[in-house]
Amino acid sequence: MLLEKTIEGIRELDREAMEKACEHQKNLIKPFGSLGLLEDVAVKIAGITGQLSPDLAKKAVITCAGDHGVAAKGVSAAEQEVTLQMLRGMLNGGAAINVLSRHVGAEVICVDLGVVKQVDDPRLVVKRVGPGTADLSEGPAMTREQAKAAVEGGIEAAVEQIDKGAQILATGDLGIGNTTPSSAVLAAFTGFPADLIIGKGTGIKSEALKRKISAVEQAIKVNKPDSRDGLDVLAKVGGFEIGGIAGVILGAASRGVPVVIDGFISGAGAMIAKALAPQSVDYMIASHLSEEPGHKIMLTWLGLKPMLHMNMRLGEGTGAVLAFNLIDAALKIVREMATFDSAGVSDAGLR
Repeated sequence: MLLEKTIEGIRELDREAMEKACEHQKNLIKPFGSLGLLEDVAVKIAGITGQLSPDLAKKAVITCAGDHGVAAKGVSAAEQEVTLQMLRGMLNGGAAINVLSRHVGAEVICVDLGVVKQVDDPRLVVKRVGPGTADLSEGPAMTREQAKAAVEGGIEAAVEQIDKGAQILATGDLGIGNTTPSSAVLAAFTGFPADLIIGKGTGIKSEALKRKISAVEQAIKVNKPDSRDGLDVLAKVGGFEIGGIAGVILGAASRGVPVVIDGFISGAGAMIAKALAPQSVDYMIASHLSEEPGHKIMLTWLGLKPMLHMNMRLGEGTGAVLAFNLIDAALKIVREMATFDSAGVSDAGLR
């Protein structure tokens, strides 16, 4: 019942707060709209929180980890054990997500949704659904029950952080081979052919790219995921961490907390979240445009505009935490910028 109750708890944005935020932007000493997405984000944050300039100092990125049966088909440049090795690196604070999170003042929360080998570490949040998914190119990646459990694990992880004081969340991922199920999720929802949406992920060569395209094509053909059913898509062609990311988004939305979406894998989780609860998109902020060719299609389907384009394709939540600083900047404009009246500036033609 957790999933159903969470979806029921996602309310509409506070339109009155958004109107006030928009009017405030018009009163600042600049042409209205001249700060672009900084203005849009500030208005959206007002709608999410009901406050013109909320305190979002307590930040957390929830990085969901899981392994994939399809990795055995040679669709990635790295071996599957790298998932476990990188997870340990994150727990020890040495990964890119740790460095960038320290830079922006965010806490990194690692969640095991389904890494093949278990890690015994008190710093790890354990929401395991199973030891990696099945090979989606040969049949369903998981059962429907497992798909729901993955989403609910993400919901729990998000709510736990919010209960500890987190005021804004970001999504992140870890899992060798996970651009393959993410591409399959995208293909399932949009109908785009695999060869137009699949990229090189962590840096695969041409032969591996062919195997990756073939795996996604087979996954869609064999499983026939129902694009009208988010859990069906997740179960047939997704991943445990993708479900976890969807849950993080839904959990944040149900508690009125903004959630910053990372790149391609987080985008797949966001698509699942939207399919399960269309209103959850209102709580999402797209951080950046990934180098993965399908990511732009994802963002268009979600109706989101990315704040950054930095040729990134790492995942982990790295692009999302970089956007935290831009969100802080957007709210500082609201708090600190003078109005036409307070500054004695003529507003002729600027509002």
